[in-house]
Amino acid sequence: MTIFITGGCGFIGSALIRYLLNNTAYTVVNLDKLTYAANPAALAEVEQSDRYHFVQLDICDLNALQQVFARYQPSAVMHLAAESHVDRSIAGASAFIDTNINGTFALLEASRQYWQALGANQQQAFRFHHISTDEVYGDLATQTAPAFTEHTPYAPSSPYAASKAASDHLVRAWHRTYGLPVVISNCSNNYGPWQHAEKLIPNTISKALSGQPIPVYGNGEQIRDWLFVEDHAQALHKIVTEGKVGETYNIGGNNEKQNIEVVNAICELLDELAPMHQRGYPLNTKHSTLITHVTDRPGHDIRYAVNTTKIRQQLHWQPAETFSSGLRRTVLWYLFQLNGRL
Repeated sequence: MTIFITGGCGFIGSALIRYLLNNTAYTVVNLDKLTYAANPAALAEVEQSDRYHFVQLDICDLNALQQVFARYQPSAVMHLAAESHVDRSIAGASAFIDTNINGTFALLEASRQYWQALGANQQQAFRFHHISTDEVYGDLATQTAPAFTEHTPYAPSSPYAASKAASDHLVRAWHRTYGLPVVISNCSNNYGPWQHAEKLIPNTISKALSGQPIPVYGNGEQIRDWLFVEDHAQALHKIVTEGKVGETYNIGGNNEKQNIEVVNAICELLDELAPMHQRGYPLNTKHSTLITHVTDRPGHDIRYAVNTTKIRQQLHWQPAETFSSGLRRTVLWYLFQLNGRL
């Protein structure tokens, strides 16, 4: 079985590739444009595998996609390539429209053309798995509102979320109109090793260790559900191999935390594992003294939370990491990576 992973040098994509090469016999073809968010070093442990292939391309390039489909003949496509940072989408939405909408369209067309030329048995076995976000649902206005389900109406708030919602709709349309065998997953906030520095958890760790102000939007009371990236990779494998064609699956860690709680938890871990006095600060100085509240982000959603009943019951998946254990693993990893450079 050969699987295409788009955006495989990104945070979630690289975790998925490591998982597949370490736990299955699949051949993996990584299609990545190598934008600012790509980190090929995240694949160093598997890049020498004879079951791993890398192709640098832009998923908006239909001709390049057609060539790579003809060459490698995949049994499945797992589509993760996307612009994903909300702040960047607010500052400039164009790249999000190009990659997340036009890129998904081109990939769907290449997949459809390839799939329609397959034999009947191969057509039946083929899967197009679109990996999306819980942000397409908008936000939950209160802490007691029921979590998003797979049937929650879409109400995206940011240009990023709107672009992902559009791509979700395209995937469903290609299934309904052309019969392309698709599955969709919408995940909550990921965290773990190799995440790009612009995201909340690695940014907090980096700022804290360098003694810089740790920025927290507004009052920091926005709530997110946190999913350890390796748990997400396992869920994605479950969905592409066992998910029902045409269905959507929400993936979450069931770890709802306010942003300020997350930042304080990181500070407490760093107080334990890398106390500030080791870097010349007075004894007992706390990393939390670096927390700085800044002007809130425009259109900042109040709360995200996903109901994971469907994937738990139908595919028998559940996360292995608690937020406490996953965050400790993450902080320890970053400390190891940064050791000698503090």
